Amino acid sequence: MQTSTRDLSRPTRIGLTLIAGGAVATIYYNQPLLAVLVAEFGERAALLVPTASLVGYGLGILFLVPLGDALARRDLIVRQLLGLAVALVVAGLAPNLPVLTLASFAIGVLACAAQQAVPFAAELAPDESRGRIVGGVMTGLLSGILLARTASGLVGAHFGWRSVFLAAAVVSVALAILAQRTLPRIVPRQKLRYRALMLSLVHLVRTQPVLRMASLTQALLFASFNAFWATLALLVEAPPFGLTSAGAGLFGVIGVAGALIAPHSGRYSDRRGARPVVIAGSVFVVAAFAVLAYAGQTSLLAIAIGVLLIDIGLNGALIANQTRAYALVPGARGRINTVLFTAIFVGGAIGAFCGSRAFLHAGWLGVCAVGGVCALAALGVALLDRSRTVS
Repeated sequence: MQTSTRDLSRPTRIGLTLIAGGAVATIYYNQPLLAVLVAEFGERAALLVPTASLVGYGLGILFLVPLGDALARRDLIVRQLLGLAVALVVAGLAPNLPVLTLASFAIGVLACAAQQAVPFAAELAPDESRGRIVGGVMTGLLSGILLARTASGLVGAHFGWRSVFLAAAVVSVALAILAQRTLPRIVPRQKLRYRALMLSLVHLVRTQPVLRMASLTQALLFASFNAFWATLALLVEAPPFGLTSAGAGLFGVIGVAGALIAPHSGRYSDRRGARPVVIAGSVFVVAAFAVLAYAGQTSLLAIAIGVLLIDIGLNGALIANQTRAYALVPGARGRINTVLFTAIFVGGAIGAFCGSRAFLHAGWLGVCAVGGVCALAALGVALLDRSRTVS
């Protein structure tokens, strides 16, 4: 599939960035609202609603994102955003928990429009600046994740939880219009049936060692990330800190600094290659858990430093891994994205589980051990990685 730099105009870059952040934010809006949802729908809401949205998002990445390699990606993004708006309206008007849970699942599936935007940026970008362009769009995606909870909490506190979903539906329609007006319509030359698309995922994993290494290192780093975030509230809400859940959530704002590193990571990857960035990112995460283990139980400053180091390391390595993975097979970037982020989600789920278990049995030092070991494993893989592109 041939593209031109004319297709990657400034409005296109801005559109992809806003779409990535706005779409992914919808799966996190429910998290600050869980106490209110529990009060209205019962305790099961705290488990079912966020789980449904995250499971839906993972399945959307696996089963919808590959379609971008066979159909016009702009059309897919527009349709997903319009469907997302409908699901958000259903959630905002939900009369009971089953309806809200199903709507949350649909929100997750359709929110993977964010993961259509990222390979679209890689597809349109010239080779010499692909990392920088992908990094810019990923800044939007990561900022959407980090700021969604803050925005939802503020709107929900003043106007009620239903207003959050209804307002998000309006934003989703606006993003669909933005996509229609700013994104080029490019039809892939290669026509693949859906079954062939899905089977080719296995072929990519088997034949692309760079993709395997990128997926493995990023999955290990995301396991570290989730081991930390799955247990942070348990640490800071207990003595000696005694913060509220809102106070614990403010640590996420620090992560915006980590999101801002994304374009710089991509730019360096364009010039010097991805491997040094992945190694440096892994070192940052290892250092974070060293700080957290040493002083995280007694110092909020140490926790803040740990958050900053983890986010900088994770996001820097992610952009580098995406940059080298997207360079492998130009016509398969949607499927490459699917392989990469499926591995990341699996790693994150394992990290959250192991981190929570470690906290229950060994306290905060157990969490730091889990996160540190995963980060050290990622560093080891990156150091030993000598894989080369196989087209």
